[in-house]
Amino acid sequence: MKLHSLKPAKGSVKSKKRIARGQGSGYGGTATRGHKGAKSRSGYKTKRAFEGGQMPLQMRLPKRGFKNPNRVDYVPLNLYHLQHLAEKHNLETIDIETLREMRLIRRNDRVKLLGTGELSNKLTVSVHAASQTAKEAVEKLGGTVNLV
Repeated sequence: MKLHSLKPAKGSVKSKKRIARGQGSGYGGTATRGHKGAKSRSGYKTKRAFEGGQMPLQMRLPKRGFKNPNRVDYVPLNLYHLQHLAEKHNLETIDIETLREMRLIRRNDRVKLLGTGELSNKLTVSVHAASQTAKEAVEKLGGTVNLV
């Protein structure tokens, strides 16, 4: 087999319909566009989602929800989770960098300390926000909560 002898499979390649090339082609005159009207003109384009005058689907469906641009999402960190981390890694201070190194949070995540669970170790915790019960539980054991 040689490169110059390669051919596509029989029937796989069709020649393009050559429109607007005179009456003899069979596609002259109106060039398959019908008679008059916007669709026959050059530069015609329908609106996105236009359904021929029928109310488009996205307009028939009800509007729902609201995206608050000022909302701050926090990654929750409970007391029992803190206790587990302190025991497992033998830690006395837990901050944002420590949580990133353990891959518990991503680079831009904000962390909120929540009060579910029990603490038995004295800890120094640095987070973006903390609930009142969580703060009291940490300080009851002599630890501190620093808000970053």
